[in-house]
Formats: sequence, C-alpha cells, structure tokens
Amino acid sequence: IDPVVTLYHWDLPLMLQEKYGGWKNESVIDIFNDYATFCFQTFGDRVKYWITIHNPYLVAWHGYGTGIHAPGERGKITTVYSVGHNLIKAHAKVWRNYKKHFQPYQKGMMSIVLGSHWIEPNKSEDALDISKCQQSMERVLGWFAKPIHGDGDYPEELKNEFSFLPRFTEDEKNYVKGTADFFAFSFGPNNFKPPNTLPKMGQNLSLNLREVLNWIKLEYNSPRILIAENGWFTDSHVKTDDTTAIYMMKNFINKVLQAIKYDNIDVFGYTAWSLLDGFEWQHAYNIRRGLFYVDFKSKKKERIPKSSALYYKQIIRENGFFPRESTPSLQAQFSCDFSWGITESVLKAESVASSPQFCDSSLYLWNITGDGLLHKVKGVKLKTRPAQCTDFVSIKKQLDLLEKMKVTHYRFALDWSLILPNGDLSVVNRQVLRYYRCVISEVLKLSVQSMVTLYYPTHAYLGLPGPLLQTGGWLNQSTAYAFQDYAALCFRELGDLVKLWITINEPNQLSHVYNRSSNDTYRAAHNLLIAHAMAWKIYDEQYRSFQYGKVSLSLHSDWAEPANPYFESHSKAADRFLQFEIGWFADPIFKTGDYPATMREYISFKNRKGLSYSSLPSFTSEEKQLVKGAADFYALNHFTTRFVIHEPQNGSQYEFDHDIQFLQDITCLSSPSRLAVVPWGVRKVLKWIKKTYGDIDIYITANGIDDQSLDNDELRNYYLGKYIQEVLKAYYIDKVKIKGYYAFKLTEEKSKPRFGFFTSDSKGKPSIKFYNNLISNNGFPADYSVCDPPYQEKQCSFCLFISQKKPLIFFACCLF
Repeated sequence: IDPVVTLYHWDLPLMLQEKYGGWKNESVIDIFNDYATFCFQTFGDRVKYWITIHNPYLVAWHGYGTGIHAPGERGKITTVYSVGHNLIKAHAKVWRNYKKHFQPYQKGMMSIVLGSHWIEPNKSEDALDISKCQQSMERVLGWFAKPIHGDGDYPEELKNEFSFLPRFTEDEKNYVKGTADFFAFSFGPNNFKPPNTLPKMGQNLSLNLREVLNWIKLEYNSPRILIAENGWFTDSHVKTDDTTAIYMMKNFINKVLQAIKYDNIDVFGYTAWSLLDGFEWQHAYNIRRGLFYVDFKSKKKERIPKSSALYYKQIIRENGFFPRESTPSLQAQFSCDFSWGITESVLKAESVASSPQFCDSSLYLWNITGDGLLHKVKGVKLKTRPAQCTDFVSIKKQLDLLEKMKVTHYRFALDWSLILPNGDLSVVNRQVLRYYRCVISEVLKLSVQSMVTLYYPTHAYLGLPGPLLQTGGWLNQSTAYAFQDYAALCFRELGDLVKLWITINEPNQLSHVYNRSSNDTYRAAHNLLIAHAMAWKIYDEQYRSFQYGKVSLSLHSDWAEPANPYFESHSKAADRFLQFEIGWFADPIFKTGDYPATMREYISFKNRKGLSYSSLPSFTSEEKQLVKGAADFYALNHFTTRFVIHEPQNGSQYEFDHDIQFLQDITCLSSPSRLAVVPWGVRKVLKWIKKTYGDIDIYITANGIDDQSLDNDELRNYYLGKYIQEVLKAYYIDKVKIKGYYAFKLTEEKSKPRFGFFTSDSKGKPSIKFYNNLISNNGFPADYSVCDPPYQEKQCSFCLFISQKKPLIFFACCLF
C-alpha cells in the first residue's frame, strides 16, 4: 500500500494562531515550509505522493469567513481572500522546495487537494444560465486551480467581481504557475454543505462527478487526476447497514470509470472517504463517514466493517464492475413452434359499422353540377350485401400494423363493460361481440393467432360494468359470479377461434386499487382469484373438449433483488416481496390452493407486535379445490427488477404489511418513467418460477420499455435484445419451458409513457425492424436457422411480387 501523505489537513498548531493570527499572516508561509522540509527529511524516502494542503477553499471560507471550521473566525470577505492568497503561496513554496532539494533522489510527486461542487444550468440552452454556472465553478474551484494549474493568476470573473482581491506580481505568477505534478481532487458532501456558502448563482447543484472531471480536463489542459477524497455520509444511528453509501459510492466510481473510458480523462487513482467513523468537524458525531463503524460509547472502540467496506473491497478486487449476474451471450434458437407475439391493451370496439354504403338499400344521385350533394331516389330499393368484417374500418388499421410486426401471436383485451353493459346477461351487445370476432378471424387470415384477455383493468380505468361498480366491485363476491357468466359467454361466442385465453391481467396489481385498508385489498384479491378459478373451471368442463384451448391469468412478475447483498435482512425482504407480490396469487393456483405460508406468518408476526391489524381471508375446502390447479400455463408480465430494502412499517395497509422499501440505483440504465433496465432479472424470475412451481409451460405475455424517441428508439432495441437474450438463456441453459414471448406494446397512447412500436397515429419506429429480425431468426442463431423452410418451399421473388401487388395488377387490367 502506497502512502499518500497530506502535510496540512486543517490542524494548525494553536501557538501559530495565537502568535501570528494563523493563515492571515504571511509569516506562516515560511514556518509551513520549514515543517514540510522536516517531513521530507523524515519520511520522504518512503513517500511517493505528497499533498501540501487539503481543500484550501474550506480552510479560507469556513475558517476565516463563516467560522464553522477552526480557527472559527467570522471575518470580512477581504480576510477570506487574503487567507486564500497565503495558502496558494505556501503551497507553491513547499512544492518548489521539494522539487529542488528532495524530488531528484526521493522521486516523489506533489499536489494540493482542491475541493469543488458541480453545478448545472436551469435551462441548458440559456447562455446566461450557462455563464452563471461557469462563474460559480470559477469562484470555488477556479479560485485555487487557475493560479496553480493554469496561468498563475486568478480567474477574470473573480478579479472583476472583487476589486480588493490580492494581486500576484508577474514573478509571483511564474512562481505559482505549474506547482502541481497532478490534479488532486476532492468531491463530496463537505463541498456542498452548508449550501449558502457556495455561490450557486441561482443554478442547480449536481452530483455528476463525470461532468466536473470533464470541466477540469477542458479548463486545465487534460491534467493527470487523482480523486484524493470522495464519499458520502450516513446518519449517526446507522451502524453497518449503510446501503445509501454503497449506492453513492457505486455512482461516483462508475462516473469516474465513464470519464476514463468514454471521455479519455486521465484519472489514475481513487481514494474512498473515509476509513473510520470519527469526529466530523462542525457535524461532530451526528454523521458518519467511515467504511468501518465505531461505537463511540464502547471502551475498546472496535472497528466493524460496514457494507460499504465490503463493497469497496469487491470493487478493488475486480478493478471496477464485473457483470457477475449473467453468462456471456448465447448463440442459439428457441423451438420451432415458439410463439412470437405483440401485446395490446383493451381494444375499443366500434359499436356501429362505419361503412353504411354496404347496408343502405337506397339509391342516390349525385347532383354534381348543382349543390354537389347526394339525393335519394324515391321508390327505388336495391339489394344489399350482409354485414362483413370490412365494415369495421379500425380492423384494417390493426391488420396493417400486425403485418409489419411479422409476429405469430397477437394479445389483446376485450372490454367487459361494452359487451355486458348491465354486468349480467340481460343485455348482450352483439355488435361489439361481432367486432371482436371479426378482429380474431381477420388476424387469423394473416396466420396470426390471438391470445385474448377477458379483463384488463388499470388504475385509471377499472373496466367493470357500471352496475357492478356501484355494488362494490371486487369487494363484492357477486362480481366473481358475474365474471363467470361473462367468461362463459366469450368462450361460447369466440372460443372456436381462440386457443389461448387470459382471464384477468395483473390481478396482483388491480387489488391495490382497493387500498382503504389491507383487508379491502386482500378481500378484492380473494374474489379475483375465485373469479379466475370459476372461469377456468367453466372452460375446462364445457369447452376444452372441442375448442382445445388453454386458459390462465397473467401476473405482474418483476424480479426483486436485495439492495444490499451484504445484509441478510435485505435478502429476506427480497424473498418476502416475491411472496407478497407473486406468490399471493401463484401459490393458490400452482401450488397449495392457499396463500403462501410466509405471507400468513409475517402478517401474524406483525399482528402480535401490534403493528398491523391485517388479516388474510381463508379459503373454504371447496374454494381450495376450485382454485388449486386452475391454470394451464404460467403467464407473466415482466418489466424491470426492483431493489428492495427491509424497512419496518406500522399500519394496516398492504404496502406496509411486507416491510419493504424500494431503492433506485442511479447507476442503472433506466427509462424516462424510471424503469431500471436489468436484463438478468427476467432470467432470475423465470428460474424462480420453475423452482417454486415446477416444470410448467410459461408465456411472457408482456415485456417492454418506454422510449421517448419517435425516430430512433435505440433504448427499446437495446432492451429487446438484452432481455430476449436472457429469456433464451433461461430456455436453453436453465431448461425453463418458455413457450412464447410477447413484446409490449403495439401502439402507444397519447400523454402516456411511450411503450409502443407505433405512435398513437400509427407511425412505425425503427425497433419494429429489430424485433422482425429476432423473430425471423427465432432467437440468436450462430449461422443458420434450424427452423428455415426447405429450399423448394421458399417463394421466388417474382411470385412474391405478384402476390403482394395483386390489387394493383387487377386495377391495371381493368384500366387496360
């Protein structure tokens, strides 16, 4: 371990303060040089890195201005800049002393640690705001950096602003200029607190270490940089579980790595701040900055490593960030009957056919030379053709989009409230049913199968018929029986064309709507489970034997990862999240016929402590028999991975019952709606489903990301490629029985996150072609596809042209 020795970290001997007034007096410059000479003579043979002064900005500003630091003087601003002037000259004298008398044979290097904030403009295009940010940086970092690392003089902004600023003579400029062998930089909370001491100029403070390193590179001619101090802090009550500090460290070091890799900035070292908890200047013992926890009340003051120490050790060992979570990319394919799909939410049916010219029996004359209107010819009636699917103009639009997607399956949802407006079979909207049947049959003509969702509620649109809403919705068990009747109607009317059914989309999210209390949430979930099971049973007993379809429900199944892998409580919290979020619905259906034992035990534990009055409903023996096994496959919607923390909470709410908080990893690639892009999470959840519920068929019924770009949605391309690669690993390596993958979603809605492959006005995005390639290759083949049709089955290019241009050729013939 190489020592990096700082000569002065704010520890001015009291005698020098009392006798000379400290750094206000130029006499201290020579005394400091004498002290440095002694240190070089005593330790210089073993020290290769020297720091003269630690963060002179804080010494001058807080020592002699605000009085927060020693010697605690509240002086005039002229005193502050006078002290800064002396600190610069003291540093330069020591550097020249070392360079002349010691460096030739000790071979060391020397610098001064300069601390800074980083600041960004309120409006990135506003020249005035940008100028203010530049001024702010010059007043803090430039104050010391420009004389030492620049031209030997203060920034022009400072000289123009403060007429009393001390002046360097030309000789002094040459003496000060270049007195550093590298740029030693400090970045952390001490440079931000208290905020009123920094000239923010009305702009925004930022923690973007990469950006400030770029500023240093541009301002000071690409110097070699040592991050001499960087870290964060925790509150005094935090012991070894300093999760926030881990993620701050990860963010800072990741920004340094980006600066090196992408910006060609010469950073040669990083120093974590700090080794031990201790007395933190004006904060005393109210905050902790150590990698090691110290119990100040203990006699022995034991040093106990925090999770940040373990994490830093791991980063050092791996020399950065090694992607341990995943195996290398796989070159392989899915099975030849693999389903490639696209998901759409509720299709709003056209209630009236929108092509009356085919069903109106009247004859019209067009008064082309008069008023230009059509006039009905009285007494003449023509034969009309029967209603056809082409009457619905929106279907043609969907077919055009689907044809461009080149998928094998199309998942969409019916609108329960449109089909049965009264909630029961007393009124059936046959026109709406005809619309949905037309969608399915027309889609089949494209050789695309439909996966039909019966009920697709959202927080914004619950999707229940009005009368059912008025009687309590899913808090009323009668809604489950109404759903059974609705499902039976759909199976009867559409089932001959549909082989894959989803009863309810994400019931484990819908129940959160009923959140007045946890018992409301659990009651709604209970009725949703019963409703699904009764629908599945109806299909199993009455329709499966001749329709040959399969039925399940689609569960929101994001992965949960412990935010702090070094603490068992976080790992338990991640397991608990999966039980409360997925097992809540999956255990009764795919496993035991009852809710997870973990879930019941944890709620009981909280009840005994008086922290919750929640109560999970009980299944009767008939209900257990009904629910258990009521699914033909596992359907999951997966979008991201959640980083979870154990956080005890008090109150009778579902979200309080599992004692979990989420942490946003700001180093993680994420979407505009803050969905973290964690591809390996989907593989982990697929393996977890197999391990927990056995070797069952699995369909990924929704997977996607929001991307703001309309003409270059490269985030979506990246997401699709990486996530499907992890799905392939689960299929190929982990032997998970994945039957299909459905990308989310076909079209986006206005004023919503942009999840669509097509805009709300049907404009296609580049990701369509990317998904097309994945589908045509059936994964990631090495060189050829095992599923390619035989050569003689492939169409010749002329035949393909004829088939695609049939309408045009027909029109040309008629014209001829």
